[in-house]
Amino acid sequence: MLPGPVFAAPYHLDPEGYTPGVDGYGRGDNPTRRLLESAIGELEGGDCLAFASGQAAITALLLSVLRTGDTLMIPSDGYYNVRSFAASTLARLGVTTVEAPTAGPYPSFEGVRLVLLETPANPGLDLVDIAAVARAAHAAGALVAVDNTTATPLSQRPLELDADVVVASGTKALAGHSDMLLGYAATNSAELLDAMRQFRTLAGAVPSPFECWLARRSMGTLALRLRQQSTNGAAVAALLREHPLVDAVRWAGDSDLAARQMRIIPGLVSFELPSAEHVAAFLRASALVAAATSFGGLHSSADRRHQWGDSVPPGFVRFSCGVEDTEDLLADLTQALDVAAKL
Repeated sequence: MLPGPVFAAPYHLDPEGYTPGVDGYGRGDNPTRRLLESAIGELEGGDCLAFASGQAAITALLLSVLRTGDTLMIPSDGYYNVRSFAASTLARLGVTTVEAPTAGPYPSFEGVRLVLLETPANPGLDLVDIAAVARAAHAAGALVAVDNTTATPLSQRPLELDADVVVASGTKALAGHSDMLLGYAATNSAELLDAMRQFRTLAGAVPSPFECWLARRSMGTLALRLRQQSTNGAAVAALLREHPLVDAVRWAGDSDLAARQMRIIPGLVSFELPSAEHVAAFLRASALVAAATSFGGLHSSADRRHQWGDSVPPGFVRFSCGVEDTEDLLADLTQALDVAAKL
């Protein structure tokens, strides 16, 4: 059984002084955090560090690896806050950023220090062959990182596909209850792990013991949740393709690459309605779908991504399937889309 969270900030020290490897202070040491890191690391296939959020984990990676004069390659269609961080903080530090679409084509990796992939990409759900990009990037001397937020390590293990490091937001499907913030990084490189650990300690970007305990508790149902979300994703995508109001439906399960690279297809679906007003009408009419900017939770939610600055049409929707009964969800979506179609 999972022990309760340890909330201590200071720990009792040997009167003769601090002993390395023994808990001393909560920013660097916490047994509840280590339990979570051990569990995530076992799933990812590497050593894990937990962070206060997914963005904190990505920031730790970028600032640990990159120096003035380096070049970073990031997805042009990935998480917008990474592009914003690169255009502001990294640019001021003298780091050059090159953007490439997740599905390619990719420019030359020569001279690139770090390639950051996100697959399936957020929000468009494009995929990339991790192993193929890793081979080409490594041949040019670049490191490869993969944002595994959408898939989770139960579905996709980038380290086994020759990525050097994995970063992710545990806030989403990994913890899956929409009640906490969490991030992590995992790697088999002792050098990268030590650099990111030092950054975390100096920046103070640690999750609280209670968040770590919540996440570790929630991982006990991860497989059950992912399977139902995936079942709902397949059914929702099929329904949306048949509705006359809906266009440009995408679900990762339609890709042969997803079948090769992932064990469970995530329950995320993207689609387009004619306008932002149609999206609003759809959400108001739904009894089961919440308007929310996160994903991967127990409850189905929808996010109109244009409002956050993503390069998508105003009626673009990223839909996160929850664990509702499939027939209930399909019935609710059908009536909500029918209402929106009357605009």
